[in-house]
Amino acid sequence: MLTEIWERCNTIEEGYEFMLAYAAQGLPSDHGSQRGDEVRGYLHRVRDAIAGLVETCGLAVKQEGLQPEQQYRAFFAVLDRDARDSLAAIELVLAQPAISSQLVDNLNASTHLRALLTDLFLVSEILKPQAAPAKPVNTG
Repeated sequence: MLTEIWERCNTIEEGYEFMLAYAAQGLPSDHGSQRGDEVRGYLHRVRDAIAGLVETCGLAVKQEGLQPEQQYRAFFAVLDRDARDSLAAIELVLAQPAISSQLVDNLNASTHLRALLTDLFLVSEILKPQAAPAKPVNTG
């Protein structure tokens, strides 16, 4: 389950990085260029990664026995709000007949998407397996 969360986080982060590059190109539309053709694909993958993310996190808490469960659940309520808000913005962009670099730049600047990314950075760090302390090497 943790692997699925990391995969979703990576997909969202990769999509955001692509959208930063797309926004910098100054394209008037997503039609007629390789990057333009790719932007909808990235937006769809990001949308799909966000959908069900909170449920996946909730299952991980149960399966991994993470404690204190109440604090995880409280944070996942925040994650849920940010995910739903981000999904609404992404769906609005996808509904447009043309996706310009400026439109994507505005999406990237959205506080909703930025909040979601920050949430994901926190979740990724917390759920990261803790490295075992290194054993001293016997040289003698």
